Amino acid sequence: MKKRNRSIALVIPIFCALILTVGTLATVQSKEADMLNDDQIEEIVRRSYQYVAMYNVINKAAMQEENPMKTGWNGTYKAEGLLDHTMKAIARPNNDTLYVTSNLNLYFEPVVVQYPAFDSKFVCLETSAYDHYCEIPLSTTKGDFKKPVTILYYSSRSKGYSGEPIKGVDQIMEMSGDFVIVFVRVMPHAAEPERMKKNLAAMQQVKVQPLSEFLGNAAPQVDTIDFPAFSTDLGIFENNFLEVMQFVFNHTTFEPDDEMDQAVLSLLKPLGVEPGKAYNPDSVAKIDGKKFAAAAEEIFKESIALLSGPEGNPYLFDMFKPKGEMKLEPMIVQSVTGPIGVPAHQAIYPSIASSDGQPLNAQNDYVIRMSKDTMPPERAFWSTTLYDSDNGFFIPNDQKKYSVGENAGMKLNEDGGIDIYIAAEKPADAAEENWLPINRKDEKLDLIMRVYAPDMEKLETWEAPKAEKL
Repeated sequence: MKKRNRSIALVIPIFCALILTVGTLATVQSKEADMLNDDQIEEIVRRSYQYVAMYNVINKAAMQEENPMKTGWNGTYKAEGLLDHTMKAIARPNNDTLYVTSNLNLYFEPVVVQYPAFDSKFVCLETSAYDHYCEIPLSTTKGDFKKPVTILYYSSRSKGYSGEPIKGVDQIMEMSGDFVIVFVRVMPHAAEPERMKKNLAAMQQVKVQPLSEFLGNAAPQVDTIDFPAFSTDLGIFENNFLEVMQFVFNHTTFEPDDEMDQAVLSLLKPLGVEPGKAYNPDSVAKIDGKKFAAAAEEIFKESIALLSGPEGNPYLFDMFKPKGEMKLEPMIVQSVTGPIGVPAHQAIYPSIASSDGQPLNAQNDYVIRMSKDTMPPERAFWSTTLYDSDNGFFIPNDQKKYSVGENAGMKLNEDGGIDIYIAAEKPADAAEENWLPINRKDEKLDLIMRVYAPDMEKLETWEAPKAEKL
């Protein structure tokens, strides 16, 4: 990549749009749907997408019965092997690392999580709340995970706790929300069975406890929480958008000097949604959910087209950052295309486009060629993963082959490079490890490369490869 391109924008300048939209919305006294024009609806959706996407991600992970990674609140999912095409709980899942996922309810009391040491080139702890800002408390790139660590998580609304030290706790983290996801990515070293077995055993040692249990005290009295329904992102925008946003507002910390915080608060207030209020369907605006869903669908299409364009993802260095460092456009793209990721200093996710500038499609076969000198500049490992574009799921195949890389299997050429084939039938000259099967039909494809612990200096001049049509 020759330079960091931050110039591509999806919407009109933020402040002009915000001033015009908020000024007009402030006059919406009758709370009728026809008071909002298409531009106003689009701006509301853009500013809200991060919350809707993460509400679905976190609540599905905690509560969706059919979700194979379901944890319950203050529970943990511990992977037993690499994911396959049956994983449809999240878009663009990862097939080159293993997950230990915990979904925490910090509203009634803090939660303590104990993490073990790992024998792996890459391990990363990531956290996020409904606002989709990402923190990296621990990572092997910073020298962590060489010994066990205990972290206490809380929010400003956690009852009975104000951030004081706790015996036996190594680190205390204040989260921006009451309902959060914290998870560890582990490079399993699948090519080394004994090492992978050791890392899988270490994953089972992650322990989650409410603070009262950690201290051996009686658990506090808790009430039942009535969560609004989760669904798809478009489903929420169409069916229960204001109800979800009211819940999110009541369980999220908003900063008075944060532009993105204040923008979304200003846009929703005229519609009857603001922090501290109880949701009342009779007192909020009567919005046209179909128009909101249509706007969300257009934003989805724009984001997918942006990533699959000939120049690839323009926000590689701008995504998955902490609060205060994120801009609106990369936030929209990361929320639309695959919520929950890591910032560039941990990993980058370049999209691989077709060399002819056309969207990748399963009606064609492709090859990705990299010489030794053009291989991804990683300090840990890299992978290339194939998805269907519309859903972001793995392509089903009998070989259960979805990625090429150190963990999913790869074979280098004699010169240290690699040829990766995307084809309905394995080409005669293709190594089995380097073949990503597709089903011959009219289906748009996404190819995403992941480069873990990248060499940031080399990234300045490295370019992601292209897929050549065969």
